[in-house]
Amino acid sequence: MIVVTGATGALNGATVAHLLDHLPARDLVVVARDTAKASSFAERGVEVRRGDYAEPDSLPAAFAGADQLLLVSSNDPNADAVSLHRTAIDAAVAAGVGRILYTSHQAAAPDNPFAPGNSHFATEQLLAATGIPWTSLRNGFYAHSLQWLAGPWRETGVIAVPGDGPVSWTAREDAAEAAAAILLAGGGYDGPTTITAPAAVTFAELAEIAAEVSGRPIGYQLMDEQDWIAAQESPHRTGFLLGFYQAARAGFFAGVDPLLGKLLDREPLTVRDALA
Repeated sequence: MIVVTGATGALNGATVAHLLDHLPARDLVVVARDTAKASSFAERGVEVRRGDYAEPDSLPAAFAGADQLLLVSSNDPNADAVSLHRTAIDAAVAAGVGRILYTSHQAAAPDNPFAPGNSHFATEQLLAATGIPWTSLRNGFYAHSLQWLAGPWRETGVIAVPGDGPVSWTAREDAAEAAAAILLAGGGYDGPTTITAPAAVTFAELAEIAAEVSGRPIGYQLMDEQDWIAAQESPHRTGFLLGFYQAARAGFFAGVDPLLGKLLDREPLTVRDALA
């Protein structure tokens, strides 16, 4: 049996949808904090269980019977993600889960300026210490994030960023399908497993692609960090976002791997597809 957390979200929800193309509903369980939001899966015959990383007592029963457990990473910027992940991993061990898969990031590293990279790395260390077979899905930076990270270039005609470097922009829907393929394999892919688009693109290159996609000139501007901070409309998130640009400049998102195309048995979506 495969148990999937976070199935009411876009990433793991899409993974469950792909799994249902290959498995009977009785072989799947989805875990949600709000079970009402998983009604679409319940209507298809999937068992829905309540579980919340912030409520340790809710998790052992939610994970019970799992041959494989797909743990979604916490996306709450105000939470102690590592503590939440530790709670979930401890519950998985207590429930006798056969294998744990975790939605990590290609830039999981203790020295990553982008804060989630630190928590992903720390979570991987927790997984390694369990003694249970585990897979860390080190997904490339999700291409849909360009709607924030590339700024309002469609309106301004300029991609203005405070730091630049190659990023292997990866379609979230491709990452979801790849996770399903790995779950269906039933084994292998041990430890950190990199899942990225086949090319890494800088913001300067992105401006050229944006011009081709839009049919009009799109400029590129590398801004001073303080000037960029001052120009932001949501200052409470500027430090978090600035860490991304600093990490890109340092090469944390530059790695690419052909595995995604092999798992999909087709060419992955590109950054051009995301802009179009």
